[in-house]
Amino acid sequence: MKLNKHVSSDRSKSRKRHFTAPSHIRRRLMSAPLSKDLRQKYGVRSMPIRKDDEVQVVRGHYKGQQVGKVVQCYRSKFRIYIERIQREKANGATVNVGIHPSKVAIVKLKMDKDRKAILDRRAKGRAEALGKDKGKYTEESAAAMETS
Repeated sequence: MKLNKHVSSDRSKSRKRHFTAPSHIRRRLMSAPLSKDLRQKYGVRSMPIRKDDEVQVVRGHYKGQQVGKVVQCYRSKFRIYIERIQREKANGATVNVGIHPSKVAIVKLKMDKDRKAILDRRAKGRAEALGKDKGKYTEESAAAMETS
């Protein structure tokens, strides 16, 4: 069921908006899931990927290899380049292989104050949505309601 009447469910419109998206929206589109231990630690499922994150490829030809650092986020191609994931061209030169961020798992985040703020904000929203204290009355609040 469609939840937002202002967002089209037309396939061609979706594709058009995806492939003509500006850079600041491509950042969000290029999000990668966090590894299980990071997910547990921060209470967040995925994050927009950035240059010095450490990732592990989980799908495709290069999956299961050792952890590598993100060398470049190529937003115009929706690809990321990872440290040791390269191939040899016909002339002998080595080039990085572009991998889509959804096919990797972030193993280590490059932390700065902005990223910390994003994690805190999203974890807080997630905790509220899961309802840690949702619908629960404390004894004080119940007593206060009876007296009024």
